[in-house]
This record gives sequence, structure tokens and C-alpha cells, in this order.
Amino acid sequence: MSFNWRLLAYWMDQDDFINSTSGRCVRTLQGYFTFIPKPLPPVLDYDPELVSRLAEANRLLGELSGVGRVLPNPYLLIAPYIRREAVYSSKIEGTQASLSDLFFFETAAEGDGAIVPDVKEVRNYVLAMEQGFAFLKELPISLRLLLKIHKILMADVRGGHATPGELRRSQNWIGPPGCTLDQASYVPLPVDEMKQALSDWEKYLHSTPAEPMLIQCALLHYQFEAIHPFLDGNGRLGRLLITFFLCERGYLSQPLLYLSAFFERNRTEYYSRPEAVSQKGDWPGWADFFLRAVAVQSKDALDDSMRILKLHERYRASLKGVKRVPASAHRLIDEVFLNPVVSISRLSNKLGLPFNSVKAGVRRLTEAGILKEVSGRRRNKVFLAHELMDLLTTVKANDE
Repeated sequence: MSFNWRLLAYWMDQDDFINSTSGRCVRTLQGYFTFIPKPLPPVLDYDPELVSRLAEANRLLGELSGVGRVLPNPYLLIAPYIRREAVYSSKIEGTQASLSDLFFFETAAEGDGAIVPDVKEVRNYVLAMEQGFAFLKELPISLRLLLKIHKILMADVRGGHATPGELRRSQNWIGPPGCTLDQASYVPLPVDEMKQALSDWEKYLHSTPAEPMLIQCALLHYQFEAIHPFLDGNGRLGRLLITFFLCERGYLSQPLLYLSAFFERNRTEYYSRPEAVSQKGDWPGWADFFLRAVAVQSKDALDDSMRILKLHERYRASLKGVKRVPASAHRLIDEVFLNPVVSISRLSNKLGLPFNSVKAGVRRLTEAGILKEVSGRRRNKVFLAHELMDLLTTVKANDE
């Protein structure tokens, strides 16, 4: 069973779908109701408010893409942004790991402490995102790509028993934990119809539609979740695809935009808008919500990128004019921005530098107030860049 895509009702009522123009609710031979969405694209009315929302989202997305083109080292932003997306996307599905939990997990040496399942799920999301962009250099977004990413996403975590990297071969459903199929709030297509719907989805993905690119992205995201082609991981994979799509189509120069923080802050609406599409054909409402997410998160990413880059420059400036600065200190500053939780042994192994050289660099950054020892150990000490961690974990509250 899958859950958390929509939990507003406790059973699937055929009467709720009577006026839907986006699909049909039918009774299967087994006696339960299932929703079969129509192929994309729908007829979408562009009222002045939606046109204005689209223009604003395009403008801010274009500004963010422009910033990505001039960054001397874009990975200083990409790495923490990917990790924040992983935390928020997983949180929507009920995972409780925080960004600092993830950073500490990634810094821990092999076998250093138990692997917390929630953190492992978030880490898998990071790996799926990073590997997905590597795949995109050789593969277009396609069903084949989805299968490869899903296998990484679901490896050795809760739901990992649910055939990672394979389409479902049985009926899934959505509802409160422990509910049965006849108690489900939403039942996606049976397997045979699912395969045809996925084929139609992929055809639309590869088409050159009349819809603006951001509208196409919104339609694809809804349809993927409505089809629900995997036994588990559909929500996370669907959100991963948003950034893949924007980058592949050239609307993002670097993977700096992630919508899960907005979706998580507005979780009720994130569930109710797709529900309204399925039940009432309310595509404008879903498109408006999606475009708001793009605009808000683009602005947040622009603001955050300026703060992060200014802090990076200030850290570098703190080493200028200081006598006998270890050669490793400058390299370590960049590493701190990839992960504000560091250990000398891990940095030594990663950078291929002598342990004592890294130790001298960490000491200098500690003296400068950039790092602080937080483990309290005599050996295998862990250091934290508090100011940077606070910046990365600040929660935005304003969504307009």
C-alpha cells in the first residue's frame, strides 16, 4: 500500500468523480473503484490571473537560471540545495530526518554508529538525484530512466521490498496506514491500464505541445502521481522529475530549483489540488498552485544563493593577510560549503591530503571562528560550521 499523496477522504466514492473531465472512475471486476485519467493534454483555460502567475514564475525561474550560468563553482550551491530537497521531499512521505541529521550521517566514518532508517531514505534521495543527472548525460527523461532512478531511491529502505526499479505488477492504493483496498481514498489504474497510461504519458513528455513549458511540467507531475506506477516511492520520484525536466529542457542552467519545501509547507493544498483535478477537472487550480511553487522557490533560491556566496567570500577573506595559513585551509572552505559537518579523517581521504595537513587547516578555520568542535571526542573529532548550518536550515514561512 502507498499513502500520503492524498489523505482527505477515507474511501474512494464514485460519486465524487461524476463531474470530472480529467478521467473516469470505474468499478473493476474485483469490485473496487479505480480512477483512469485521460491522456494529456487537457483543455486548459488561461484566465488573466493564471497568465500573470505564469509570467512571474517564468521571470523568476529565468533569473535563477541566469545566476547558475555565472557561478564560478555552482556545486557550492547545488550540493546543499539537493540535500534540502531530499529532506523536504522525504518529509512529505513521513520521514523525520533533518538536514543536520543528513550532514552528520554523510560525515560519519563507515561503521560509526547505527544507520537510522529515515536518514538512509533521505540519503538515497540524494544519490538518486545526483545519479539521475549523470544518467541524463546519456539518456533522455524516459521510462527507462525512471526505472534506474527508482532502483537507487528504494534500495535497502522501507518499501525496498516493493520491487525497486520495477513497475508494479499488482494493484496499489492510497489511504490511511493499515487501510485495505476497499477502504482506500484513491485507487490508481489496474496494471494493464497503467501500462497504456504510462505509454501515453511518455509520448506527451517527448512531444512538443502547445502548452508553455511550466504548464507541461505541472501536467506531467499530476499525471505521474495519478498513474502511480510503482508500489512505493511514487511521490519522491515524481518530485525528482520536476528538476530533471527543467534542466533537460534548458530552462534551468544548474539544478538549483526544488519545489518540495513549498509542497511540504502547503501540504494540505498539495494533496487537495490534484484531488480536485481528478474529481472535478480543476486543472487551472493545480496549475496556479504549481506556478506559485516555482515562483516562491525560485525567489528563495536566488536569495539563499546570494547569502551563501557572500558567506563563502567572507570566509575566504578571513584567511587573507594572516601569516602561515596552511595550504589546505582554502580547499577546506569549499568542502565546508558542500557539507558544514566535517572530520579530519574524511577530508584527508576525500582530498588525498596528509592527515596532519588537513588537521592544520581545520585548526586554522577553528581559530577563525568558522568551525567549532562538536563531538567532544579525543579522537575522530567532528567539526561544525554553525553559521552556515543555520543559514541552510532556516525555514521560509512566506509563500507569496
